[in-house]
Amino acid sequence: MKKYISIDIGGTAIKYGIIAENGEFLSRNETPTCASKGGASIMEKVIEIVHQFCKEEAYSGICISTAGMVDTKKGEIIYSSALIPNYTGTKIKEIMEKAFGIPCEVENDVNCAGLAEYISGAGKGMNPMLMLTIGTGIGGCLMLNGQVFHGFGNSAGEFGYMHMRGSDFQTLGSAGSLTKRVAYRKQEPEEVWNGHYIFEQAKQGDKICIEAIDEMADILGLGIANICYVASPQAVVLGGGVMAQKEYLKEKIQRSVGQYLLEDMAKRTEIAFAKHKNDAGMLGAFYHFIHCR
Repeated sequence: MKKYISIDIGGTAIKYGIIAENGEFLSRNETPTCASKGGASIMEKVIEIVHQFCKEEAYSGICISTAGMVDTKKGEIIYSSALIPNYTGTKIKEIMEKAFGIPCEVENDVNCAGLAEYISGAGKGMNPMLMLTIGTGIGGCLMLNGQVFHGFGNSAGEFGYMHMRGSDFQTLGSAGSLTKRVAYRKQEPEEVWNGHYIFEQAKQGDKICIEAIDEMADILGLGIANICYVASPQAVVLGGGVMAQKEYLKEKIQRSVGQYLLEDMAKRTEIAFAKHKNDAGMLGAFYHFIHCR
């Protein structure tokens, strides 16, 4: 049975594990990214992870999901935000194949999540399928005819930058913005609040938290509707930490989408919540690798 090393490089954590050729996870683990130390430090960690695996047995490939814009043919980072300094230009595929002599493929983390949800998750077989990850920012992936739509220059899906209400989609609608909004209105440090705590308080009747969540749902509905007018997806799959609050959020987001989208389009567009959660990046990286072979 062939086995693959799969690694998901995020701004907070590097998740890694072994996946069998049938897509089954054989192991999972994670380590802090320490993103502020930069791209070279991250690659040192990734090389060490793979080195430890390869000491024990042989693997058929290295599958990498990563933050940043990715040239999937070259397997390198073509743009990364200041969150990971000096990551732009990192030739991940070349570095890994030179170090270990086994094939490596690289894809953007949100695209990997989209692949995972399309192939075996909440958006299985839906065409087109839109994936949005709601976290510190907002990332997106459009699956079209079973393929990630990369666009010209590999930068399609950057929906978080859409201009909206004098700002942009992710500045107004992300989980990070939700935390900032609540902390400001409570006149408390941001460190006191996070998405999980905000939803806990909302469920107990906290008016400020309820209003902030309602505002986030309204912005998400507007953003989703705008994308739907362009792409007309069969399904919109929502992922990211706060989307674990499906029971609390689904009706609110559906109502908001219905407010901004033509009635017929809203009826034909399924709003779904991601199935694979923390495994999405690693699993999607594995699917991407297999599709490249």
